[in-house]
Amino acid sequence: MKRPKIRITLIDQKGTMGCHRGHKIGDSYDFDTERGMLCPMAMHVAFPYVDILRYGGEIPGQEKGTAVFSCPDVDTLNIFKIEVVEE
Repeated sequence: MKRPKIRITLIDQKGTMGCHRGHKIGDSYDFDTERGMLCPMAMHVAFPYVDILRYGGEIPGQEKGTAVFSCPDVDTLNIFKIEVVEE
């Protein structure tokens, strides 16, 4: 079974300060090839969702093939969307 590609996109930020890694709304990363560019805390929070979506599971209350999660930074809350990318 071939694993689907996963894309993680910053879709919103709450707070008065920017992300300590400099991420901006709209920044998008390929989980397999660009995850080193993403904040380690965001990857830590994202991993269970990525694992569920990658192996055919669904997140209750979320659109099929997606998961939205938040990652707390020091002064801002980053909201990310994970999507299964169909090839």
